[in-house]
Amino acid sequence: MNEPMRPDPGDVLAVEASAVERNFDGADGSVIRVLRGVDLALARGQTISIVGPSGSGKSTLLHMLGGLDLPTAGRIALGGRDLANLDDLELAAVRNRYVGFVFQFHHLLRDFTALENVMMPQLIAGESRAAARRRALELLDQVGLGDRSGHVPAKLSGGEQQRVAAARALANEPPVLLADEPSGNLDLETSEILHDVLFDLVRDHGTAMVVVTHNQALAGRTDRILRLSAGVLELADTGGATGPAQV
Repeated sequence: MNEPMRPDPGDVLAVEASAVERNFDGADGSVIRVLRGVDLALARGQTISIVGPSGSGKSTLLHMLGGLDLPTAGRIALGGRDLANLDDLELAAVRNRYVGFVFQFHHLLRDFTALENVMMPQLIAGESRAAARRRALELLDQVGLGDRSGHVPAKLSGGEQQRVAAARALANEPPVLLADEPSGNLDLETSEILHDVLFDLVRDHGTAMVVVTHNQALAGRTDRILRLSAGVLELADTGGATGPAQV
């Protein structure tokens, strides 16, 4: 079993996976083992990328780190809280407050403006409209869209929509940001703008970020590049030997 990727001693862990396995039932009654004893630990302010072939379970792992799915075996914890011990309401509250998601497709609410989309997670968390609006405007300014706050998604470019999605993901100042191919549908220039936005947000807010990507330029900007293959997570070979996922 691989040793966990460990932050410095004394760091408070933002997200941790211990001996995580995820199995699915095959159509023929067989068991498909997607993840095999994955270990991972990340403190606030640290960034990692996960690369690997399509279908290797990268998105599955990301969804479990964010509480969208639970492991077949092993433990996922956010801020030290084991997600398996939470009921549905507690789990939803943890996801809202503790995790921000940026997906390949922005999933913005099409009938709401950019400002309203960024306000929404805060309103769900019980924030006042006035405070949510102030925070949303600050974030939109930070991602360079302060002058586009009144536009609905259809009036924004693909890159602008993804920047709104990034702002929305940080609306509740979550300790963890999970990004799944965030620039997968964007051209090179627009991708670089989005990558700058993501790393600026992570730096400014002290957020831990896990990004799943095929984009080598994006992966190269993170603190560590991990490779998921055949259900096993290891440090990627970036010039040296591949080995267990450790820091």
